[in-house]
Amino acid sequence: MNEQSDPQASQPKPRWQPLSAIDRRVAGVLVEKAKTTPSAYPMSLNAVVTAANQKSNRDPVMQIEPEDAEESLQRLRHLGAVGLVEGYGRVVKYRHYLYEWLGVEKVELAVMAELLLRGPQTEGELRGRASRMEPIADLPALRPVLESLKSKGLVLPLTPEGRGHMITHALYSAGELDRIRSQMAAVRPVPTATGESADKAENLGGGRMAAPGTGLVESLRGEIEQLRTDLSEIRSELADLTAAMERTDTAVRRLKEDLGV
Repeated sequence: MNEQSDPQASQPKPRWQPLSAIDRRVAGVLVEKAKTTPSAYPMSLNAVVTAANQKSNRDPVMQIEPEDAEESLQRLRHLGAVGLVEGYGRVVKYRHYLYEWLGVEKVELAVMAELLLRGPQTEGELRGRASRMEPIADLPALRPVLESLKSKGLVLPLTPEGRGHMITHALYSAGELDRIRSQMAAVRPVPTATGESADKAENLGGGRMAAPGTGLVESLRGEIEQLRTDLSEIRSELADLTAAMERTDTAVRRLKEDLGV
């Protein structure tokens, strides 16, 4: 089942509210996998855990347990942000309803997913990372998306607009957001590039001058890590299917014994 969004369809009033750190990670993971690996979506509990704990495209890196993820999925279901999907035998699968829950469109959801997965970022960093989910050509293409999200109250500025402008999502608790703003206020930006070169550096992803070949190397590293994650998820899926088949075989044997076959 692939992710679906109908921009023309009438959508209910957004129902979003602050989420815990684990709930934000789980929600971001469901969106990310729906967009980047639709063949592995909807996701089993094991796949959600593997993706939530991966070391690439995550900040901070987490080590959540299956019971933590299951509790998070139940909370998100209660909020209407996540749902169960039938038709996969005994393996329970989950999908997100974040288009409706947040009241956003495709590119907006990609941006929100990256913010949920990594927290505060510069515009340049966000453009580069969200582009793996939906095409965003450059910063001028990103900024109208950010303005739309700001108008919906989903994105907040952390530093003044301009080079190195830091933004984040609005799904933190009040206490978390206050701490983040305090941390941002304590950090003084250090200019490392000017003029056209600085524009190119920020468009590459972070407001810092990149060494020749850095973008390609980081891209390849990201692709390798993604392949490793996909392989781990496939193994989790196979483990789920194997366990389900074993349970079915056991049930069939018992039925045969009861019938004297």
